[in-house]
Amino acid sequence: MPEYEFLDVYVPRGISRKDTTRLLTDHAEYGHWELDRLTLRRDGSRRVRLRRRIIRQVRATW
Repeated sequence: MPEYEFLDVYVPRGISRKDTTRLLTDHAEYGHWELDRLTLRRDGSRRVRLRRRIIRQVRATW
């Protein structure tokens, strides 16, 4: 079963949808994050949870 690490990002209500998209795209492109959950709150702010897979290397024995 894959293991994931998570990153919670808070986006205040004054940030536009376009700027939020750019922020999340940068996280995805350069940090290899993917969207896990996005919550739009009543006050207009967004809480975003990103995830990326943890890849564990197995030590090779000779």
